[in-house]
Amino acid sequence: MLKPLQIPNPCYWKSDQLIGDAASPSDMHPEVVLHLEHDGKLLLVDENGSGPLIPVKGRTTTETLMRLPSAAEAQALGIEWSKKLSYHIGSTEVIRAHPEISWPEHWAWKDDTISDDAVHPIARESVYRSLHRLVSKLIIQDKQGRILLGKVLRGVFTGSWTLPGGYMDHNEHPSTGAVRETLEELGVSLELPEDANDWCQISQNIFSEEGLSFVSFTYSLTVDADDIEVNLKSDEIEDAEWFSREEAMKLTPSWFDKTAISKLN
Repeated sequence: MLKPLQIPNPCYWKSDQLIGDAASPSDMHPEVVLHLEHDGKLLLVDENGSGPLIPVKGRTTTETLMRLPSAAEAQALGIEWSKKLSYHIGSTEVIRAHPEISWPEHWAWKDDTISDDAVHPIARESVYRSLHRLVSKLIIQDKQGRILLGKVLRGVFTGSWTLPGGYMDHNEHPSTGAVRETLEELGVSLELPEDANDWCQISQNIFSEEGLSFVSFTYSLTVDADDIEVNLKSDEIEDAEWFSREEAMKLTPSWFDKTAISKLN
């Protein structure tokens, strides 16, 4: 039976590392595992590499009963796969891959892994990392083609100029999120036209070795600058100014912002 998580160290054990005072081969987690996912289905195996196994939502236990397979274990199950990307969780390498098989209805639903304590924490962390982070943003242009940027006080872009925007709320349409974030950050209440979705730049990228995928929905709105009265959220935005498109492209470090601005007509 697999050893339960030992806090604070993640459950990725090298072959020469013991857990507790005594160890056997079953105490070891593979140094490299495969996150094999196919349309919401995930392959989980037991300590011997046998599977597939199915999680039980809401189960509480101190025993880890299932985990992601190694490449050798997947091969033993007759599964060929193609690599998408890889990342490390602790000292364990996780290879995200697509199994070259028909849809495996007998595998686990990946959403069911999160709430089952019997699923190895590395598998659960990998599922968590596989979920897209959704952000929505707004390009506010005046009639001279200048773009309104805010100087950020916190987060990844502290001290930099970016478009207003941020994480979408649960059950929120991207366009609603863009308007809400603009109001929260700049104090500017705007309404997007009905055809706003006709120009919506959707971009996706992974920016770190953690393998987290971000998706951005960026909208555009042209306004009269004289009608815009900024009331900054003082703990988040330090300043707001209008910049030419060229200046905005140079100032913002955000790949999403640069990508969207470059697509403007």
